[in-house]
Amino acid sequence: MEHRLLEYFTAVGEELHFTKAAERLGISQPTLSHQIRLLEQELGTPLFQRSGKKNHLTQAGQILMEHARRVIHELEQAKLEIGQLAGMKRGKLRIGCSGNHLLESELISFHQQFPEIELTVTELATEETHAGLLNNQLDLGVVFLPLKDDQVTSVPLYDEELVLAVSSAHAFAALEHVTLEQLSQIPLILFPPKFFVRQMIDTACAEAHILLSPVMELSTMESQVQMARHNVGGTVLPHSYAKNLSVAGVAIIPLADPAPRKSVGLVYRSNTFIDSTLKAFIQHLTRDKT
Repeated sequence: MEHRLLEYFTAVGEELHFTKAAERLGISQPTLSHQIRLLEQELGTPLFQRSGKKNHLTQAGQILMEHARRVIHELEQAKLEIGQLAGMKRGKLRIGCSGNHLLESELISFHQQFPEIELTVTELATEETHAGLLNNQLDLGVVFLPLKDDQVTSVPLYDEELVLAVSSAHAFAALEHVTLEQLSQIPLILFPPKFFVRQMIDTACAEAHILLSPVMELSTMESQVQMARHNVGGTVLPHSYAKNLSVAGVAIIPLADPAPRKSVGLVYRSNTFIDSTLKAFIQHLTRDKT
């Protein structure tokens, strides 16, 4: 079985759309369809179930996808190790992050030190970064810990706290801190439940038998801050984001203890070959960390 066919198959298996997969691979859609048919003929079984414009992996396709990803990953690791022997550097890192604010200052300083290294940072939920690592679509992640998986190595970086952002005209703007009980008494604009910051505040409130009922759910901190600035309600943000916030008319108030806290750390696949590029980035993030 040719390696090229496995790459074509995994592209279709991930996109579940032949045209999109062909665009991703840089080949024509008829060529891709022909190559998948050849692979199916070689294996003697359909790999995709086609229903109109929708494609689904068959049971055989699911089995091949699992093994194909493993084979492609091992070949990529072999190329990296061989390249390392020849003194080559990858020069590119794919990073999943639970919020780009977690990495902003580190990205600036790393780029200044290693301007030749290309960084692709994608803002993803923790579970999406986890999946990206296991599917070999990411090299590294910066997420909220713990991430319990023997296939993934985790390195704690720092503890994240949550704060309240409100309009400067809000009654809470002059307070030194805000309790969870007080949070439940005001309109709130929060992340949707899939986001870890929302899960942090919901868990803390559940433990304190407090129910929050947000009036609005928004998926970006920028939009949440604008709602707070216009006094639509308060919003709960990570301290690492709020500390660099410079928006006129917005006040930041710490949450009173026991305030929700969570460890932030970097994660990477345990069997990944640590080449010079990845090693440099890991060392950069963990410098001065205890």
